[in-house]
Amino acid sequence: MIVRTCSWAYGSLEVQSLGAMAGPIRFRLSDGRVVQPMQIAPWADEPRAGELPGILRRLRGEWPCVPFGIARALSLAGDWAGIAADLAAGPVEPHGASSNAEWDFDKADTGLTLSFSPANGPVRRMWRHIRPDPKAPAVDFGLTVEVDRPCRIPIGLHPVFAIPEGGAVLSVPGAREGLIFPAEVEPGISRLVPGGKVTDLSAAPCVDGTSLDLTQLPLPFATEELVQLHAPGGRALLRRRAEGITIALDWNAAHFPDVVLWLSNRGRTDFPWNGRHLAIGIEPVAAAFDLGTSISAGENPFNTKGRATAISLEPGIPFETWYRIAVLE
Repeated sequence: MIVRTCSWAYGSLEVQSLGAMAGPIRFRLSDGRVVQPMQIAPWADEPRAGELPGILRRLRGEWPCVPFGIARALSLAGDWAGIAADLAAGPVEPHGASSNAEWDFDKADTGLTLSFSPANGPVRRMWRHIRPDPKAPAVDFGLTVEVDRPCRIPIGLHPVFAIPEGGAVLSVPGAREGLIFPAEVEPGISRLVPGGKVTDLSAAPCVDGTSLDLTQLPLPFATEELVQLHAPGGRALLRRRAEGITIALDWNAAHFPDVVLWLSNRGRTDFPWNGRHLAIGIEPVAAAFDLGTSISAGENPFNTKGRATAISLEPGIPFETWYRIAVLE
């Protein structure tokens, strides 16, 4: 595995070849303070880390997922129950080979560029572009995907942010109705109603009849939750209370109309999590949660309402998207 760094007037960042994951990203503020908002999992140097899938071995920061999904058998609730049998299909590797394999560093005029060619599937090659903004504490990320045959695949971006001491406040401006993951994310631990509707992030319904405010982080108890929101504004904000700054994530909502919120609030106690993972994934997607290619590319309760859950790709027509992580003071 290779790690390369990139510095600019407003900060520095690291990118690893494994999964093309970016992080840490250190932003320098106008008063000289430095903030590092990305999640960096604490187990990378532990003896058992080598046993983990590539995506978990050095989990950190931000990376693209092509295709977006995790193959696993689940019993789904509500409107999803009829398609539960299709869950075994999809990527064997969590969030696709791109999240688990070594990428190649390519030459770049500015910033860093990586590329990857999967051994199987319709994707011929993909590129990841990382460009710090020379005039601001911000980084622009690009993803280009080329295929060798017509296909429809779910694609997701996977920024994961640390929850700092002092906590954080989440907002998704212009977000519309969301759905809770239609099964327990962590059996016996998750609290939200599987398949339930979320019309207000500050009052998500729980199985015990109470509601949970998902905007105030960390959450008040150990849990793991997934909520998918329709987010036509293409923006999410994470206000870090103690530092008085906001981390802004902006993306192309025409490509990714929804955002999956992964609230990892010390709810997983097996290795490598060990009850110590405290972070929020804010994941722009064209996907149906992380349920895999067959469900996302087929008929599901999202796309029957007109929300794209996969991207149509054609040979000779590259898919290209850009998104941005910035500090707002």
